[in-house]
Amino acid sequence: MQKIVAVLGGGIGGLSACHHLSKSPNVSKMVLLEESGRCGGWLSSTRRDDGAVFEQGPRGVRPAGAVGRNTLNMVSEVGLESEILPITKDHVASMNRFLYVKGQLHKMPSGAGGVFRTVPPFSRPIIQSVLKEILISKGKEEDESVHAFVSRRLGSEMADIAIDSLCRGVYAGDCRKLSVRSCFPPLYKAEQSRGSIVLGMLMGPGGGPEVVPSDLAKRASSESWTQWSLKRGMQTLPEALEDKLRMQERVEIHHHAKVKSLNMDGGGWEIKLDDGTSLKADHVISTLPASALASVLPPASHPLAEQLRSIASVTVAVVNLEYEGFILPVTGFGHLVPSSEDPGLLGVVYDSVPFPQHSQSGKPTTRLTVMMGGAWFEQTFGSPDSVTEQKLLDRATQAVTSHLGVTSQPVWSFVALLKNCIPQYHLGHWKRLEKMRQYISNHNLPLTLAGASYDGVSVNDVIFSGRTAAEGLVGKV
Repeated sequence: MQKIVAVLGGGIGGLSACHHLSKSPNVSKMVLLEESGRCGGWLSSTRRDDGAVFEQGPRGVRPAGAVGRNTLNMVSEVGLESEILPITKDHVASMNRFLYVKGQLHKMPSGAGGVFRTVPPFSRPIIQSVLKEILISKGKEEDESVHAFVSRRLGSEMADIAIDSLCRGVYAGDCRKLSVRSCFPPLYKAEQSRGSIVLGMLMGPGGGPEVVPSDLAKRASSESWTQWSLKRGMQTLPEALEDKLRMQERVEIHHHAKVKSLNMDGGGWEIKLDDGTSLKADHVISTLPASALASVLPPASHPLAEQLRSIASVTVAVVNLEYEGFILPVTGFGHLVPSSEDPGLLGVVYDSVPFPQHSQSGKPTTRLTVMMGGAWFEQTFGSPDSVTEQKLLDRATQAVTSHLGVTSQPVWSFVALLKNCIPQYHLGHWKRLEKMRQYISNHNLPLTLAGASYDGVSVNDVIFSGRTAAEGLVGKV
């Protein structure tokens, strides 16, 4: 039977779901509903007339693993191979990453040498923690905070400095609240299956989804890419997906289409929009943030809405800065800041180093992005609704001055306040997911949950969740 499928949310997850649905003959119509004026969600790039590109959202994508291959396959399918900007593992941005601890920048240990000797800010060689880790017995809990897990297996210093910073860089979150099972599944699985993270990493995780690599994905592997971007910024990917989808008769894409309510109607849904119009669909794939879906579900689905509302998210301020000349005291990808050092300041990315192609043509400049807030937003800046751009800009330039010794002022800046942009997979997240999906199945709801609120927040994870949602409906295409 041919189905009408409505996809809620036109971010990269919703676009991915549509892209995969459109490959199947079993869907008579796909309707993508996006409440803002454009698709792409958090993938948002500012392109200046002089050729400069600044990212307000994700700025580089990792090619590794099945989900990384899946994204590169999609890049090929929408014809963007020639637009890709790869960074290989021997690039300075791959090798040099820094931590800002006790008022100083420290290069993260890399290569064998860095593992065998004591590298500040750590007080002992990493190899000591690694060798001890192999002997530590398996945890008994069904889930554990990332901090507790790493403290137990690798020692409190690794947890307090390295993992604390990493969780701020990836999730803008607090490793004392985040779930290891949901935020770092490979670590959790390694301990479960091999009794050790180190042994798990050495012996390989085993299992995982099969994704056949395209020529582009094969190239990424043979050339040892560590990440990639696109010449005109990451927003190019959703734009190309939307263009490709709009060329198909079975696809409808609506901007400014905010969903007001979902109601069961026979075996399907009646979807009411804010503008008073409504449409019918046999199935809904929701890529909306969990709390947004909760607020449009019918009253009868109250238990599901409650579970959805329990998935928190955090607000991040992203400040793009451009300075004249080359002003960096070090060269590399950027630096992260542990919460013990400065809770409100998550890190600084040295954008000019990984992607010099995004700098303006003409005079030399340095592009930086300062990330602030996250789980510490309110305690640092107060309410996201009342904070001023000037306050955020001042805090960002002040950090660049104190962390990097930059004395000049930026010649250009852009402040983006990304409200509730990163879902937080707190302790027990896996159980909440299980309950939600069980509820949907028990009540035969023609609803699929996809997007960043559930099975991974990275660009790759969200794209893959769209694919999984589509294939769950129409089978592998």
